[in-house]
Amino acid sequence: MKYLNLIRYKNLAIVALMQAVFHFVFIKNQTDYVALSNLQFVVLILATLCIAAGGYIINDIEDQQTDAINKPYKKYVGTSISENIAFYLYVSFTIVGVALGYYLANLIGKNSFVGFFIITSMLLYLYATWLKGIPVIGNLLVAFLLALSVLIIGFFDILPATYSGNYQQQRYLFSVIIDFAVFAFIINFIREVLKDIEDVNGDYNAGIKTLPVILGISRTAKILAFVTGLAILILLYYVLLNFSAVPLVLAYALLFLLAPFIYFFIKLNQAKKTSDFSTLSRVLKLIMLFGILALVVIQLNFHFNAQ
Repeated sequence: MKYLNLIRYKNLAIVALMQAVFHFVFIKNQTDYVALSNLQFVVLILATLCIAAGGYIINDIEDQQTDAINKPYKKYVGTSISENIAFYLYVSFTIVGVALGYYLANLIGKNSFVGFFIITSMLLYLYATWLKGIPVIGNLLVAFLLALSVLIIGFFDILPATYSGNYQQQRYLFSVIIDFAVFAFIINFIREVLKDIEDVNGDYNAGIKTLPVILGISRTAKILAFVTGLAILILLYYVLLNFSAVPLVLAYALLFLLAPFIYFFIKLNQAKKTSDFSTLSRVLKLIMLFGILALVVIQLNFHFNAQ
């Protein structure tokens, strides 16, 4: 179990679910033009998870000092898992992820696409060793990399199977992927700053200049509240623009996306203790899960209307 916790298996499960729902539930029911077979798409999921797992491991290796203060009960590297073993696991996961990415890029005739996996693994290493200490930049980077795990579906599954005859249909699918990537980016950016608030004591002692260390918890929470309020307005506008005439999707979005987001906004303004921010982080995970399941609801709506 310690090794599963080391690679954040729950977070990886959410990424795997997101990619699987996109391919097997949404895209495959919208078009016959995909570049990857079901088995090949599973390889894409595995490649993504390997790169992400490597990123979690190298982050834990570099965070041993802060983790000893912030979450000693969840510290695995240097306690139940030696640093050497953790490093070997990091290298192994990263190599396997890049190798699988190269296989897929070669398979679809886009060899340069292996760069997605190489650059991502490099950025994860730079984040763990350097960029996390730069206020906001580290948060934006992690949020972008999660969004990239969504965008990569379009680049590997949709783009190579696009030609002039199906351009409009494929463009629509890619636009949905981009929309969801933006949603994932916003959610994860807020969550990353929340984690910085939770870890403020350890980061302060380690000399890591995160936003809460520089501005304090109260000011950082107010900034997050502003970002969250803006995100709620954008999401409301998007839902009404695209689904106001689709009762099933509209009801789902209002009840399971906007309502929890508003609840998060209210509780964020009331949060004082570290435990409050930990709870809010879990709420964001739930919103992310509901966002993934929204694709299932949209597809069900297509199915019912087609009958």
